[in-house]
Amino acid sequence: MTEAHETAREKTTAATAQDGPAAEGPAPVPLLAPREGTPEVTASADALAEVVRAFAAAEGPVAVDAERASGYRYGQRAYLVQLRREGAGTVLIDPIACPDLTSLHEALADTEWVLHAATQDLPCLRETGMVPSLLFDTELAGRLAGFARVGLGAMVENVLGYSLEKGHSAADWSTRPLPDPWLRYAALDVELLTDLRDALETELREQGKLEWAHQEFEAIASAPPPPPRKDPWRRTSGMHKVRRRRQLAVVRELWTARDEVARRRDISPGKVLSDAAIVECALNPPADVRAMAALPGFGNRSGRRQLGQWQEAVDRALALTEQELPVQVKQPSGPPPPRSWADKDPAAAARLSAARSAISSHAERLRMPQENLITPDTVRRLCWEPPTDPSPESIAEVLRSFGARPWQIEQTLPLLVGALTTQS
Repeated sequence: MTEAHETAREKTTAATAQDGPAAEGPAPVPLLAPREGTPEVTASADALAEVVRAFAAAEGPVAVDAERASGYRYGQRAYLVQLRREGAGTVLIDPIACPDLTSLHEALADTEWVLHAATQDLPCLRETGMVPSLLFDTELAGRLAGFARVGLGAMVENVLGYSLEKGHSAADWSTRPLPDPWLRYAALDVELLTDLRDALETELREQGKLEWAHQEFEAIASAPPPPPRKDPWRRTSGMHKVRRRRQLAVVRELWTARDEVARRRDISPGKVLSDAAIVECALNPPADVRAMAALPGFGNRSGRRQLGQWQEAVDRALALTEQELPVQVKQPSGPPPPRSWADKDPAAAARLSAARSAISSHAERLRMPQENLITPDTVRRLCWEPPTDPSPESIAEVLRSFGARPWQIEQTLPLLVGALTTQS
């Protein structure tokens, strides 16, 4: 660290200690380049082996980040992986040239990873063979500590007193070669991540929340990969307009055809055919490619090239028997929307109102978002169908079955017991 950087950090730390995590510190110091310069991209087996040796010999937590090409490429694979560890410095790895990072994972097997918004990067890192056993999520730590803004740039400014370069997070990271300004931006994303982790650990310890954070981090690290989504075509934007089963079939067939094209071409599905075009076609199924070309979203150059393929998908949907059509309404799981509770079950509505009020007030006292104190879905499910015996033990068991962590149960159990028993 330079002397100027250390001074900025000391001033900001003093302001935070005096005024709390939401305090405004002095003007941030722009961080324009990594302290050791921007490293070359690791893009060969020999270079990766050197990185593995260096990181295995280094000490302390490892800062980890990944850049994807969301909106440009199919899927959510990583196109750049950034790491930094004391004694090894910063490295930038090209996971296209080096797709198997298992050796790096093994070198860091017992090391704590520091990530910002870990759940966003873990899926694409898992594809490379990198899975943490221990982690510290600086975004989640910021939420638990009561920071109003928890983006990486805002946290680095408020906690450490530096301002990071902005502007490349939504870039097409599949671009090769990657421009130097993008690489500098990527390196800076892990430059201060461990410093931020240390400052937040101190803040959480002072607030008595460090054990809570550890339980949250453990839950993230131990969570299995999510199963494949059932009927992903139902998430097409604008589906609320599609009410007939035959129209649903058109959406399904077009979505499936688009997904096959996008996967084959390695391009974002939205760049192949927009959701709005799919819904419009479902509402007004064309009789032939000429009619289809007149629909919004199909007359552009990229759409015209595949009009025959899209028309075949529509024709398949129109030819299905009634038994082959998708169900009109996806069967919901869990309780109905809360707005209907007053009519369906007034007692449940009263329980929910009381529980929400108590949870909201306690979250304010703890200076954290109420969804981090306990998930709204957990509260809804408990209030809609409470245990027959609303004892603390029974309610605690229900909370555990919904995935609530011990600290969450400890903080919310008295509130939920009160809401369920006084409104029963």
